[in-house]
Amino acid sequence: MNNAEALDILRGAILVAVKLSAPVLILSMVIGILISILQAATQIHEQTLTFVPKLVAIVVVFLLTGSWMLTTLQEYTVEIFSRM
Repeated sequence: MNNAEALDILRGAILVAVKLSAPVLILSMVIGILISILQAATQIHEQTLTFVPKLVAIVVVFLLTGSWMLTTLQEYTVEIFSRM
């Protein structure tokens, strides 16, 4: 394995990590912004008000996209082992 192949594997790993984490991070960020706007408007600053909706949304995202995430990881793993 030369440097170009190692960099290609690393680049692929980073892209897979970004692709898998994007739905969870984007949804968590959107919910956080919406709850922050709600807290600013109502002046209710309870920590559980931000934590619980994000946790529920993240669990729902994992339930909806879990099979896609697993398939993506399996495909990348097969691709790495087929290079050797």
